[in-house]
Amino acid sequence: MFTFDRRYFRFFDWYSLILTLMLSCIGIATVLSATYTPEEPYSLFFKKQVFGIISGLILYTIFCSIDYRVLTSWGYFIYFSVIGLLLFTMVKGSIGMGAQRWISIGFIKFQPSELAKLFFPAFFVYYLTSEKKTLSTVADFLPIIATLVVSALLILKQPDLGTAVIILFTGALLLYMAGLPRSFFITALCIAAVSGPVLWHFLKPYQRQRILTFLGEGDSKKERYQIEQSCIAVGSGGLWGKGYLKGTQNRLRFLPEGRTDFIFSVLCEEFGFVGALVTLMLYCFLFYRFLLLVFSIKQGLTQLLAFGLMSHIIFSTIVNTAMVLGLLPIVGIPLPLMSYGITHSWITFASLGWLNGIAARRF
Repeated sequence: MFTFDRRYFRFFDWYSLILTLMLSCIGIATVLSATYTPEEPYSLFFKKQVFGIISGLILYTIFCSIDYRVLTSWGYFIYFSVIGLLLFTMVKGSIGMGAQRWISIGFIKFQPSELAKLFFPAFFVYYLTSEKKTLSTVADFLPIIATLVVSALLILKQPDLGTAVIILFTGALLLYMAGLPRSFFITALCIAAVSGPVLWHFLKPYQRQRILTFLGEGDSKKERYQIEQSCIAVGSGGLWGKGYLKGTQNRLRFLPEGRTDFIFSVLCEEFGFVGALVTLMLYCFLFYRFLLLVFSIKQGLTQLLAFGLMSHIIFSTIVNTAMVLGLLPIVGIPLPLMSYGITHSWITFASLGWLNGIAARRF
């Protein structure tokens, strides 16, 4: 189960680990800045984030060390527990900021929906592996599609539109790569387009307001306040930024959620265009590195697993950075490796460790 031989260390991708550590260090520094006060320089949020990164690296090592085939078989059965936790969250979950998404574990609030991002690819691949026949029709994929829809609906009910969209995106990508007929996706898109007006009324009021705000509606002192303050923070950073701990939008608390969803805005204000560009390049290098590794995998189902583990991180990065720049509606998706949050930090590190474990055993 655990393998530590010379061959393993030979194919272990140290470049991706270094890039992961660099982005994590930038994230810790930015969380410190976003929560800094003269009275309490090292806030509780900062201390929790440091704990999340250190424990995340332990998870990275564990998931990297265990054979990915063993993890896949475990992940298939764990995913049923994840659905159970999602149901439990609806009944007994902790409520925060109008959403019932967390389960309290001591001083940590754990978000079960994050587990779906980690283990759904394993559920998907193990199901395909266990099937003795070639899957080619929509009927063959119905158990996976049903599980995907149920998972997304349970997460959407919390409500957590951002995570639900990520799960649906990951599932759709894997279904397409696994050979689900294109006619299914075309039909699904047509149904979604036609039923748009009906689905609009099922959204929460604040979710509809976020979409309307993205389209230009809302008051600058109310609905548009968050995105406008974000754009001010990004633009005021200029080329080189205002300097570390010197961002006025951040320090004067004009920017809401600076330590979580809008941490990229804090980075842009204090380090400017150059700092933002360097950070985005690190993400691009990390994703490019893993894409090269994924394309070098010869086993089709293993490649599917790797794509599934990587897709939620790439998608979250793209959506978060576009969101804080006003290019997409605000959907509450954190920036991987940077935003404050222990649960999503654990899931990101576990996914990257799992990916590196696949890379080390791909030959």
